[in-house]
Amino acid sequence: MTSNANPATAACVAEGQARLFTITELAAEFDITPRAIRFYEDMGLLEPTRSGRNRVYSHRDRTRLKLTLRGKRLGLTLQEIKQLVDMYDAKTGAAPQLKAFLEVLRQHRRQLEQQLDDIEVTLAEISQHEQRCVSLLKDSAAA
Repeated sequence: MTSNANPATAACVAEGQARLFTITELAAEFDITPRAIRFYEDMGLLEPTRSGRNRVYSHRDRTRLKLTLRGKRLGLTLQEIKQLVDMYDAKTGAAPQLKAFLEVLRQHRRQLEQQLDDIEVTLAEISQHEQRCVSLLKDSAAA
């Protein structure tokens, strides 16, 4: 191991523990800002330890961050994500977590389908107004 290695990482490797990650490493890996990671900490999604003044993240934190970002891409709220991520940590087995995730996905699908219906209605109204404007413009040009 080189002399410029993270001391916390070196200690974990020496003790046979899993690798630790810095906030900078996670931010670069997931293409997010350190500020976003600290926000997820404040929300209780991540629980880093300290090595001196630096935050260090475990493999568990890395996995929770990955799941959080996946949930955000799906459009889930942080509360929904936290509930699902907390279930991931529970030792209850996969079935309860999968059932809960399936229900969240179904609710989210219903919400998105309703929004899509609303958008289609709005687009139809816009089309009617556009046609009316074009017709009025033709009438005023002919006069």
